[in-house]
Amino acid sequence: MREDYGGEMQVLERRFIFQAGPAGLQEQISHSIKIPMNGSLDHLCARIMEQHCLPCYVEDDLHRELSHFVRSETLKLQDKAGEMALARLARDETGFEDLLASWDAAYSTTWLCFAPQLEADVDGDFSEAYRTLIHSELSHPLLNLEHQLGLAVEQRMTGRATALRALQERQSAEMDRTIQSVGQGCTDEDVNILAVQHFEREQALEAKWLSEIGRLMEQQKQEFQERLLQAYGDLKNLDIARNRLGCCLSHNEAEVRNSSHSRDSGVQENKLEEEEEFPRLEESFTIHLGAQQKTMHNLRLLRGAALDLCQPRHRRPGGLRAQRLQTALSVYSSSLAALVLLVDECIDHDSGIKREFAEVCQQSTEFHFSTVKQQLETLQNVVLVANSCRQSHEREKGDKRHTADLNEQKKGVEKNLQNMSPGDVYVTWHSNLVEVQVIFHLCVDDEVRSGRMTARHPSITGLRNIIKVCCTCDITTLTLPLLLVHEMSEEMSESWCLKRAELVFKCVKGFMMEMASWDGGVSRTVQFFVPPGLSDDMFYQLSAMLPQIFRVASTLTLTTSHG
Repeated sequence: MREDYGGEMQVLERRFIFQAGPAGLQEQISHSIKIPMNGSLDHLCARIMEQHCLPCYVEDDLHRELSHFVRSETLKLQDKAGEMALARLARDETGFEDLLASWDAAYSTTWLCFAPQLEADVDGDFSEAYRTLIHSELSHPLLNLEHQLGLAVEQRMTGRATALRALQERQSAEMDRTIQSVGQGCTDEDVNILAVQHFEREQALEAKWLSEIGRLMEQQKQEFQERLLQAYGDLKNLDIARNRLGCCLSHNEAEVRNSSHSRDSGVQENKLEEEEEFPRLEESFTIHLGAQQKTMHNLRLLRGAALDLCQPRHRRPGGLRAQRLQTALSVYSSSLAALVLLVDECIDHDSGIKREFAEVCQQSTEFHFSTVKQQLETLQNVVLVANSCRQSHEREKGDKRHTADLNEQKKGVEKNLQNMSPGDVYVTWHSNLVEVQVIFHLCVDDEVRSGRMTARHPSITGLRNIIKVCCTCDITTLTLPLLLVHEMSEEMSESWCLKRAELVFKCVKGFMMEMASWDGGVSRTVQFFVPPGLSDDMFYQLSAMLPQIFRVASTLTLTTSHG
């Protein structure tokens, strides 16, 4: 067999036997087959029959056998070429990244499922279409479409959790057997090797499921936008527009609902156990701010987890759709809701509350904005530019830090360019959360847990910048952590909580009065939440502190006079 990978011809030379004809005519042919890459076998079959003087009744059998022969030999050529490429790669690992890049480019330009999805104009036609349809008679079919697409994502999430749990159980049993065999044929090195293998398998399985879920979400986003724009074009005929939005439920919807119900029942039981220990507490106040022109605002003090505002509290279909409708009506309105999350200086979603928040965002498809992962990747490039400008500005002012070791100084500069600083804030937008559409990620350090914080602390400055953005970007509801922590710890005593709450109350009041000149005195709602671990007595002490700092509107009691 002569192999030619670079030319336009594949040359296959083999001896093949085919049997055809009623008399069992058997021909044995040795022929040098030259097949153009873009040609057919008809011409080649005619040439073989003419050269070997074959009867016409064997033409079909010859064509069939020749096709099978060419396919099998082509596969052998490709397999051999792949083995040779892998052998070259094993000998030279420097070209591994280039090979991955070429494969990625080949798949994205060849296969439709790997090609980047074309997004609709979110800022233009799509946003206008969604705002129009959600306020029309088609709001119910639109929410049903979102719900049905969400069922498919929920099924994949359930399958991912089941597969990871089964893998962890098998690995745990295998590790137990290996540990018990230490000294009886196994060594500590074998245990370490097995632990590394288990970690790699788990990472590979999780990456597989995440990739599959990501492709599903991209397809759903494109399908949703196409259906919505088509329904918007047929809005004059409600029946046609309703059919555009209507989609049949999948045949396994009952299975999806059962699996999601079983998973959500476990989550709901955990929530109920937590609520039994620390039930949700709320207090509402109406205040007036301003010296001459007073503006009325609503304040709320509540105890609960920060992510409770991002995910549904009740999984009942009616309650879930009602909560979803509230977000859908507000996503393109001038009354947005925002939440402040306290994060560390790294822009990622791999640890702590950032990982929990990313998991909440992945429970359904983001139809209107980029995914949280894509937004964070864009922010990383922005941070590099911002930190470079910040350092050049400091050098111009003569604010240089002197260190004994110049190399350590350069390493510190590179690290600072990659990370945020305490008090910095980055923003992400979301349409698949329950009660909020904007997330302010406020970067804090371990100093927020100390009792030495003052009004000049960078975290307090970050709150001021957040409130300023709210006043200029139509955000009328802001939820922020009163104690600037998400979890209670041992050093947070009663005096620490009272001192921290008083500081935040007074600073927020001053910022709201300062920003009144920016928006002309728009009424807003500010929600202060405290961690679930806060005691009931401390919650009521904080509730009594709020009216002493803010000017609470006095109540008027009407009684019937008896004369």
